[in-house]
Amino acid sequence: MRDDGGGRIYKSISTSRRTPFEILVNDKSILAVSVPGVSYHMLSKGTLLVQCAIVVFCGVALTQFAVNFPFPSPLVKPLLPPKVRWPTEQVQDWIESGKIDGGFLDFFNRDPERIVPSGKNPVSPADGVLVSAGFHDGASEFVVGLSFWDVHVVRTPVAGVVKSIEQDGSIFLRTFAEYQRRRQSGLEQDVALRGKTAPVQAIVTLSTVQGDVKVRLITSYWASRLRIWVHDGQRLEKGERVGRILLGSTVVAEFPGEVEFSVQPSQRVVAGETIISKDNAFQ
Repeated sequence: MRDDGGGRIYKSISTSRRTPFEILVNDKSILAVSVPGVSYHMLSKGTLLVQCAIVVFCGVALTQFAVNFPFPSPLVKPLLPPKVRWPTEQVQDWIESGKIDGGFLDFFNRDPERIVPSGKNPVSPADGVLVSAGFHDGASEFVVGLSFWDVHVVRTPVAGVVKSIEQDGSIFLRTFAEYQRRRQSGLEQDVALRGKTAPVQAIVTLSTVQGDVKVRLITSYWASRLRIWVHDGQRLEKGERVGRILLGSTVVAEFPGEVEFSVQPSQRVVAGETIISKDNAFQ
């Protein structure tokens, strides 16, 4: 026991003989730790360094938040889901400037394997949201809209042999003003457009026992490049890779005759995995 001279009594608790140190306590809290060879000055200096490091980190964090506002700071990006990590406005700014963040490109270029269901039921040609599905002019169309955060690898909805690969359309939307004019006129949403008034698109036609099935990869202002990985005469199994659209746009699968689709508009679909019709006649 110790008296500090002011009438306050403290306990001194000793440790084992191998590692002797002394803890000074009163009835409410630990006041000090006495370690042989370590002075109070050394302990205070270490505490000061830790506190300085915390202050520096907080300063850097605040600077990063201020510099990147209104977009997320690089310090927290790894902890956020993709849509929050790379907001729409930020991705659009990158496309406008032609300088796209490397981290986003790595995420965008992912190409995961897919488990293709057995049987002959057609599957979705792309990841995204079903925009529309219906029968028009003798063919059934399944239209998928892709966002910036979807996988952009396009897959064949059915098995077949590549009959032809064509390019259609002549419209490349080079400026945001052109894009806005087409949106206001409704042309940007009209995926049925063909010929010169349509956006540039690649059309892969597959020969099947039920007739020709077409997969259309359609460009937009945000997606001006296409890559096709197949060639004429190539045999493709259901769910195989056909190509890629660079950044968000639209993929359309066209089937001969009237197909009863089992997916509803606004429903999310996964390329090569989501069965889109109970019709199992395709092969």
